[in-house]
Parts: sequence; C-alpha cells; structure tokens
Amino acid sequence: MKASLKACDVVIFGGGGDLAMRKLLPALYHLEMDGLLAPTTRIIGASRRDMSAQDYQEKVRGALDEFVPSSVGDEKTWPRFKERLSYVSVDAQQESDFSRFNDHEVGGDNRDVVFYLATSPDLFGSICSSLATHDLNKERMRVVLEKPLGRDLESSRAINDEVMQNFVESQVFRIDHYLGKETVQNLLAIRFGNTLFEPLWDSAHIDNVQITVSETVGVEGRWGYYDKAGAMRDMVQNHIVQLLCLVAMEPPGRMDADSVRDEKIKVLKALRPIVGANAYTKTVRGQYAKGMIKGKEVPGYFDEEGSNPESRTETFVALRADIDNWRWAGVPFYLRTGKRLGQRYSEIVIQYKSVPHSIFSDESNRQLQRNQLVIRLQPEEKISLTVMNKVPGASEGMNLQPVDLNLSLTEAFHNKRSPEAYERLLLDVMRNDATLFMRYDEVEAAWKWVDGIMAAWNQTSERPKEYAAGSWGPAASMALPIKDGRNWHDY
Repeated sequence: MKASLKACDVVIFGGGGDLAMRKLLPALYHLEMDGLLAPTTRIIGASRRDMSAQDYQEKVRGALDEFVPSSVGDEKTWPRFKERLSYVSVDAQQESDFSRFNDHEVGGDNRDVVFYLATSPDLFGSICSSLATHDLNKERMRVVLEKPLGRDLESSRAINDEVMQNFVESQVFRIDHYLGKETVQNLLAIRFGNTLFEPLWDSAHIDNVQITVSETVGVEGRWGYYDKAGAMRDMVQNHIVQLLCLVAMEPPGRMDADSVRDEKIKVLKALRPIVGANAYTKTVRGQYAKGMIKGKEVPGYFDEEGSNPESRTETFVALRADIDNWRWAGVPFYLRTGKRLGQRYSEIVIQYKSVPHSIFSDESNRQLQRNQLVIRLQPEEKISLTVMNKVPGASEGMNLQPVDLNLSLTEAFHNKRSPEAYERLLLDVMRNDATLFMRYDEVEAAWKWVDGIMAAWNQTSERPKEYAAGSWGPAASMALPIKDGRNWHDY
C-alpha cells in the first residue's frame, strides 16, 4: 500500500461504539504506524454521548491497549495519532446537531471527507439527509455503509434509496470487510497475474469449487440480533457471495472499480435461482445443539440467553450454486457457513478434474489424486497447490504421493506485517478507490438470489436440522456433494 498523500477528515458515526473501538480506530492507528496517513488528516469521533476531545482520546487509548498489543508503551506513534483525534457530540436523529460539524470546520479548505456510518442501518437515511441539509454532501465527500444493508431486497432497496437521495453512487462505499483480506485480493493476482492458472480456470478443467466460512463461536450473547439475521443473511448474502464472484468473474478490461464490479454483476445475474422444491435438494440449513469444542462443553442455540425455542433461524447453511454461463456450465459451487463448527477457518478450494488417462500402475493409480488449489483466508493466510509427485527411492515401479506446494504470506513476506482488512478498505475510501466495495446493483442482485431461497424455506413447516456443536453441520450437508459423486474438502 502506497501512502495516501491527500489530507482528509475521517468522521466516524458511532465513534464510541464496539466496531469503532475494536476495528476502525485500530486500523487507522496501524495506518499511522506505517506512515500512510497524510500529515494533516483528522479523525473525528461522533456519537450522542457528551464528552470532550480529551475524554475521547483517553477512551481510544484504552481501546488500543486492549486490541493493539503493539501500541502498549508506544511513545512514537501514539503522540502523532492522538493529535489527529477529536470528538463531536451528535445525535444522529437530531438534524440541528449536524451544524457542529461546521463548527469543527469539517471539510474546510476543500478537504475530502469520509463519513463512516458505524451505526444501525435504520439511521443511514436520516444521517445522509442531515449531512445534505448542512451542505456536507459535496462531490469530495463520501459515506461508508456498514452491513447489514437490510434483511431482504425490499428493505435493502429502501435503505439505499434513502442514502442516494442525498449522495450519488460514486460517493457511496458499501463495505464488506472480507474483500479487504490480503488473500482475497491475492485471488485476483493469482488469476489475472499468472499465465499458469487462467487458461485452466473453466469447466473444461475444474470439477467443482468449494467456499467454506466456519466459526467455532456461537451467538455470544447476541441472540436477539442474530435470530433476526441468521447465517444466510449474515454470511451468505454478502461475504460468501462476494467470494464466489471473485472466483467466477471474467477478466476485467482494467483494474478499476467499475470494470471489476461490471464483471461481478454478470456472475450474480448468471446464478441459477434456487426456488420452490429446488431449495430442498440444493440447500441444507441447521441449528446447533450443545456439544464439545476443544474439550469444552458449549451450549446449544436454544440454551443461549434470550432464546426462543420456536425460532427457525438457521445457524448453518450449505448449498449448491450453479452459474449458467459458458465458463462454468456444469461446475457446482458448494457453499457453506455455520456457527459452533469443529474448526475456525475460511477457505476457497478449486478442485481440478482427474487426468484424462493415467499411465501409471494400478497401485500408483489408487494413490493418484486430483490437483487442488486451496486459498486459506483465515486464521492464517496461505495458498497451497496439491500436485502428484514420485516418492524418492529406487524401489521398483512408480510410487506416487500428493505433495502440497505452499505459499505462506507470512513466511514469504516475513518483513511485512499483514494488514487487517479494515486498514486496506479505509485507505481505499480515503483514496476514493471503490474497487473493493459493492455497487448498488450488486447488492440488489445478491438479495434477489438469496430472497428466492428464503422464500422457499418459509413455505414449509420444516425446521432447520439439528447438529451438535463441534461437528461439521447436519448429516444432510455432508450428503449434499456426495449425491453428486463428490466430497467436501475436509472429508
């Protein structure tokens, strides 16, 4: 990441909240530490609470001590970062309060302004309207919208329409932090920066694609919020669908925001609808029950505080997606995500087809495995390619064994700290680069596809299937690829 030289004001609505303290301010602190903020860039927290700039600085200092261990005792970066921090007391629902931004000269001297809306989406429309009323929606001013953007197509459209009554599309940055991960961005480099992979990136060579986002945590005291969302809205509609788009899209004409997003929207429009009876053969949903994770018993979904035993909200989803175009005809995309699973990781697996004809002996043929490209997003960031190799030795015959060619980003770039996703995304907003952000039509197309699945679920009285915490989801999810003659990567 090269330095952003143009100064700007970064205003964080919900500046004292959990997202700001855990993610946004630590990300900005790291940008400061790496010398990527212009000398006169300012960071302004905004929330209803009445506090002084000094009080806010102390609150941020405490958050950094907790969430950025390297900041403890740092007498080099913190003094510079502290000077950037100020605070404005603003009730997002009181339009008159927004005049205080003018008192702080936000956007003065033709400075760019980033308004980060780390609030409930219900407030996005009123915040944007109040900003516009106070002339804080000029062309050089931008708004960042945190997910969730609604709970279905209709509510998402209502939120976006409210925002875009006051800001044009080029000023709106809809964030998905998964797209800021180094390995996700590296997916574009792998595909379009190497002659090795792109010629083999189609249905003639790839058998199936698997995308897994697995969590060991439960709802962690957020039962009321999560039960209104569920795994489909919380993970599939945004994170997983975006990963699918990056895997499946055609090469863009150039590496700019609209060229990349134009190709992603083509993938979304080519997704085969999963509606009606197809939802029962192409999808599996589940709810976790109590079980063991790392030797410790954990509660089930209905054992969590505030739970309702009548809930049919899914904590696990597995599905088969199909993309109806020339590149991917006949290639299944298996997607899954869930809470309280056996291991925490996120990965993309490209499973290649078998060799068309094997020249090896029967024994070697039994050992012959197909090539796999595995892109691990978390907890570690790495890429591995499984190839067949001869076992060293002078024994008779050709003994083969699969070997992984590994690229660990940590080891390959051992002198480079791997930035957190929010660091890259915040810097891109300040640079006015929307490549890694979602466009209005992307959000709508994703919701349209997901709404069809959820509508089919709602037409039945069938409850989500139970699975034990620490397992890999309901047994039916294991069978999802098996009935196609395939298996999940970890089986």
